Order: sequence, then structure tokens, then C-alpha cells
Amino acid sequence: MLITIPDIFTAEEVAQARTILDAANWVDGKVTAGYQAQTVKENLQLPEGQPASVKVGEMVLAALARSPLFMSAALPLRVFPPMFNRYTGGGHFGTHVDTAIRTHATTGQRIRTDVSATLFLTAPDEYDGGELLVEDTYGVHSVKLPAGHMVLYPATSLHRVTPVTRGARVSSFFWIQSMIRQDSDRSLLYDLDTGIQRLAKESPGHPIGVQLTGVYHNLLRRWAEM
Repeated sequence: MLITIPDIFTAEEVAQARTILDAANWVDGKVTAGYQAQTVKENLQLPEGQPASVKVGEMVLAALARSPLFMSAALPLRVFPPMFNRYTGGGHFGTHVDTAIRTHATTGQRIRTDVSATLFLTAPDEYDGGELLVEDTYGVHSVKLPAGHMVLYPATSLHRVTPVTRGARVSSFFWIQSMIRQDSDRSLLYDLDTGIQRLAKESPGHPIGVQLTGVYHNLLRRWAEM
């Protein structure tokens, strides 16, 4: 399931984050790449634990906590501390799949990467190229979102970032370990939750809403890993 979540950051939060990140010290993105990714990764990145990364990462986590759409789509158990990358001057990231288990450099905490997330921090007209291309059974999906918008997609997906030929593309990226391991099960629960919410708006108090809510929570109870 690939889903776009608008306005994770407000315009003011985007501006604040960009001010902090623009003044930070960026390093070669290969420092955090796995063996396979190192051969196809050409970008800049903020080291984990750098003050700028921690400060803006806390902003991202706070924004996620207030997003019902994120909670419904990801059903998060753990969120890897947000990281940040910058593509410019032809920077790109070739086709790869994300590492299955990530270990936080500071805390040593490990998470299973079920869902990948990219939060765009630059507007599409600020740079050329830089599309996130995500492959699934239905083809290749191109994603280039307004600043403050985020995309979620299965971490099992092959994906890549096309070369940035003008300007700079700055974003936050991170992973989520979901309570629901299988993407197909998360998709089913998301569709059911969306239908329940729509019914609540269109027919408040309808008894079917109670029944469907019971089905949702019983499926969640059956499938959730804690």
C-alpha cells in the first residue's frame, strides 16, 4: 500500500526545519548505506545524533503523533528516529530495497522495517528530478510531493530516487515497525477504518458502524504483534 499523507508539517514547520537543516554539516550518504546500497547511493546525509538531526527529528515525531491518517495507515509499534538527506548536483539513489532490520547508532535499538516513509521538505519547483520511484505489482509509481507532505510505502518495495539536476531536494526519511507485519493486512485494516470513519460522518450513530468497528478491532487483536 502506497499512501500520501498531506500536511504532516505546516508551512511554518517546514521553514523552521529548513533553517536548521540548511545550517547543518552534511556528510556523504554512503556512511549509513548497506553493502548493496553503497554502489548506487549518491547523496548527502546528516549523521545520526547530530543536534540538527535530533531537533528536527523530534519535530517529525511530534507531527506524526497528531496525524490520524498516519496512525491508521502505519499502525506503528516503533518509529526509527527520523533521518535527513539532501540530493543536489546530479545526486541520486539507484534501485534498492531497504535493510530489513535497522539499529539506531546511539541507543542500539533495533526495529523491523515494515513501512518506509519520506517527508518532503522542499517544494517541487525548487528542484528538477528527484522523483521517488516505487515499484509494485501494478508498475512504477512516481512520487514528488509538496513540502510538508509525506509518502508511506512497503519497505519491501524496490525503489529509487532519480538524479536531481537543478536545485536541491531535502527530505526526512525513516522506517516504521508496524503492529501488523503484512502489508496486505495493513491495507485491509486501513480500508476498513476509512469506511468506518466515512460511515460515521455520513450516518452518525448508525448501528452498522458499531458492528464494523468490532470487526476492525477483532482483526487487529488477531493480527497485532506487540
